[in-house]
Amino acid sequence: MSGYVGILVSDPWLQNQFTQVELRSLKTHFMSMKRESGKLTIGDLPAKMSRLKVVGSDNLTEEQRTSVIQDLHPKLDDDVDFEFFLKVYLQLQAHATATPGSGAKNNSSSAFLKAATTTLLHTISESEKASYVAHINNYLGEDEFLKRYLPIDPSTNDLFEIVKDGVLLCKLINVAVPGTIDERTINTKRVLNPWERNENHTLCLNSAKAVGCTVVNIGTQDFIEGRRHLVLGVISQIIKIQLLADLNLKKTPQLVELVDNSKDVEELMSLPPEKILLRWMNFQLKKAQYKKIVTNFSSDVKDAEAYAHLLNVLAPEHSKPSALAAKNTLERAKLVLEHADRMGCKRYLTSKDIVEGSPNLNLAFVAHVFQHRNGLSTQKQISFLETSPDDALISREERAFRFWLNSLGHSTYINNVFEDLRNGWALLESLDKISPGIVNWKIANKPPIKMPFRKVENCNQVVKIGKQLKFSLVNVAGNDIVQGNKKLILAYLWQLMRFNILQLLKNVRFHSHGKEISDAGILEWANTKVSNTGSQSCMKSFKDKNLSDGIFFLELLSSVQPRVVNWSLVTKGVTDEEKKMNATYIISIARKLGCSIFLLPEDITEVNQKMILTLTASIMYWFLKQPTEDRPSAISDSEGSSQLETISNSTLDDSASESSMEENGYL
Repeated sequence: MSGYVGILVSDPWLQNQFTQVELRSLKTHFMSMKRESGKLTIGDLPAKMSRLKVVGSDNLTEEQRTSVIQDLHPKLDDDVDFEFFLKVYLQLQAHATATPGSGAKNNSSSAFLKAATTTLLHTISESEKASYVAHINNYLGEDEFLKRYLPIDPSTNDLFEIVKDGVLLCKLINVAVPGTIDERTINTKRVLNPWERNENHTLCLNSAKAVGCTVVNIGTQDFIEGRRHLVLGVISQIIKIQLLADLNLKKTPQLVELVDNSKDVEELMSLPPEKILLRWMNFQLKKAQYKKIVTNFSSDVKDAEAYAHLLNVLAPEHSKPSALAAKNTLERAKLVLEHADRMGCKRYLTSKDIVEGSPNLNLAFVAHVFQHRNGLSTQKQISFLETSPDDALISREERAFRFWLNSLGHSTYINNVFEDLRNGWALLESLDKISPGIVNWKIANKPPIKMPFRKVENCNQVVKIGKQLKFSLVNVAGNDIVQGNKKLILAYLWQLMRFNILQLLKNVRFHSHGKEISDAGILEWANTKVSNTGSQSCMKSFKDKNLSDGIFFLELLSSVQPRVVNWSLVTKGVTDEEKKMNATYIISIARKLGCSIFLLPEDITEVNQKMILTLTASIMYWFLKQPTEDRPSAISDSEGSSQLETISNSTLDDSASESSMEENGYL
């Protein structure tokens, strides 16, 4: 394995859009195109890219491909390098999937970039747009800033104009997951300059990732330009997160009625919310003696019979006239929606959407019915829930690692790290993205995997690579991951996340000369930055309890970008409430700058050593990526170079990280 060399791309973002399998195949196509005429120019690309069927050559004409490519680079005689070729590929992929009629044919050929093209919905019907607009009007209509723009007319494209300043999307995220964004950090002037708009969109994208949205291949420019399929794709994910928020045992303990014993409870807790919603729906349909099992929100509900039975069970008092007596499916669907109206449920779809089997809108409709009236008993005892191992810390860290893994762009969405990583494939994909070429794909087993020993083979390679990367994996075997050992999985993921951020710092070669950067180096950098501002604040370690008030991190953020902190909004951090306000402010400021972080305010107020490290390292990474001329002048170039040289040459080991795992019971 040590002799296996992967394909490296200098741009980390671009590298993360592809697996090594994809890069090798695209590199082969690229080299083949160059060999044909000795060189490859911008003008050659439209015709030559048509051979790549995965790009969607059947959906784009050569004129359309030319237009897309010229938007990226207008000079047709310039030579094409591999990285530009990859950017063109991504752009054409997005346009191909957004073209009407791409449909299943395009999906079947999209062997590449599944995370980039199938997790987001790129073709949205007018009916879906109208549904999302109605949702926005309903939940944000009274917002003090947005009410001057709302309600939005769904028959127009006003939505795509309003999102261009970033405010609406930020506030929609807060509706879906309250408290995610400190709204004091949103730029809300009537007229924003380009810098302020970009800050809002950066805050929005990093916050969207932090609540579970997949935003691979989406940048701030897409929002500023109002690209319809990408804007609606993100909005649909945010609304979905909001509507499915109650589908877990913490928010709705009555869901325990769906299972019989504690073993089944653990299984239920591991299911994604869509699966729990289907399980609930079938549980209610069983009461109506409905014979079929609903397995999806498309073909299984197109005849509206399941909906008619479901609403009759939940609200029999509103069941007249009965939808079951309807002569055709469209009439039945219409009566179902009238029944839902009488229940007080909002409409997320039309009768036509039901008959056509629109999966997004059907999911939204059923989720809203669940929120409004779930028909579950509040009497059933749930004592065996109290013995659940899902304590607060494990739950928080599982959430952080899950959203971080999904941000890397996997072929499948990870809903639960303790279940979805057990076959080893997603971990191998993550390793490949973080350390390109390190995975031996020839011996990897791709899902679906029926034979248990094949899962063990994948996880054995995961453990082997971890040891190769110097992770602490004493007495850890692949079978521990297959068995879903929570502590060991969290320990592995923490070390993987830490390795990733240290590699990113190392790869800012201009600053660190490619040398290793340690935990101690990050600590020293942060203290030096704050000290250079004249502050007396100091971080003794990543578990320093004095960090709980947030003042040090506000001073650190101010040192890397003085204009970003409004000190009039900062509290003294004495009471728990003041500490939480500061912590929420810190996270939003960091995301607004461009830091991709996945911690919660509690991780700062309780000084979670691991998350404190990732926060500090993310701020450092953002700072080192900035052009020298854009940095604050509090430290000269020579001083900065000396400081970074000291950090890079740090001889301290990683004992702080290992002790952190010991304290949390990981080792």
